[in-house]
Amino acid sequence: MGDFEQFVTEQGRALLRTAWLLTGDWAGAEDLVQTTLTKTWDGWRSIQRADDPGAYVRRILINTHLRHNRRRWKGELPTEVLPEEPGRDEMGDSDVRHSLRVALAALPARQRAVVVLRHYSDLTEAQTADALGCSIGTVKSQNARAMATLRSHQALTGLLTTEATS
Repeated sequence: MGDFEQFVTEQGRALLRTAWLLTGDWAGAEDLVQTTLTKTWDGWRSIQRADDPGAYVRRILINTHLRHNRRRWKGELPTEVLPEEPGRDEMGDSDVRHSLRVALAALPARQRAVVVLRHYSDLTEAQTADALGCSIGTVKSQNARAMATLRSHQALTGLLTTEATS
């Protein structure tokens, strides 16, 4: 059990930040991490023997997120006007962060996952493909589509460079 606790201590914040970028909100991110760590605990004996347990658990996190999005009611539409003002989150509420969060939330789940893994978690195309269980070509095309969509948001003009697309 000590190894699992140490793993959670070392990887927990990174998992939470990745989950936040995937879900767009802290409550959803916390739920996603909790579900991921429950699944991890169930298979910890074999997971801890993996070459890279962190990558293995990150894949569980992403697959759980993507599976949840497939099941979500398709009639649900995000609204631009919230019924009440949300509380301040840990990341702060700068205009750029807010714009980026809104733009990321508008991307399809797989494109969002590619952007988060490639540009936030700083994974290579091969590592991203492995984490998502797809080909490198799929990662490249999903990244290109996502970056084109993100570049079209006026609030992000100048923030995204051409280097960010590769």
